[in-house]
Amino acid sequence: MKVFLGGTCNESTWRNRFIIMLDIDYFNPVVDDWTEDCMKRELEERQNCDICLYAITPKMTGVYSIAEVVDDSNKRPSKTVLIVLRDDGEQRFTEGQWRSLMSVARMVKANGGAVFDNLKEAAIHINTDSTGNSLAVSKKASG
Repeated sequence: MKVFLGGTCNESTWRNRFIIMLDIDYFNPVVDDWTEDCMKRELEERQNCDICLYAITPKMTGVYSIAEVVDDSNKRPSKTVLIVLRDDGEQRFTEGQWRSLMSVARMVKANGGAVFDNLKEAAIHINTDSTGNSLAVSKKASG
């Protein structure tokens, strides 16, 4: 089992906090120098990972991750996970942004994806299969 860690970048620390909670392999697309090869690898990993997770935080500046999670929730809902974090460090979504993101979350959930508002519950969901069994394997960083 492997999870793709999509979503907010921009010096957000959600990935660092989330990775230590995982019992399965993961792909972290964040790199110091973004190249065409990095973009190709990200697309391959997103397509091939067992779970595509997108964490959206107030440090988000672009909206492509929103498009990705909605797209995945339509094409492969059982492998799509959305986490929407109201706060990220000192930053917080405005009420209008939060309402809009809750609409996206409802859409993802209606399509069959899983939606969470915190990292811990999402990690438990990812680390456990539908029968409640642990999916733990030796964790290897693939980023």
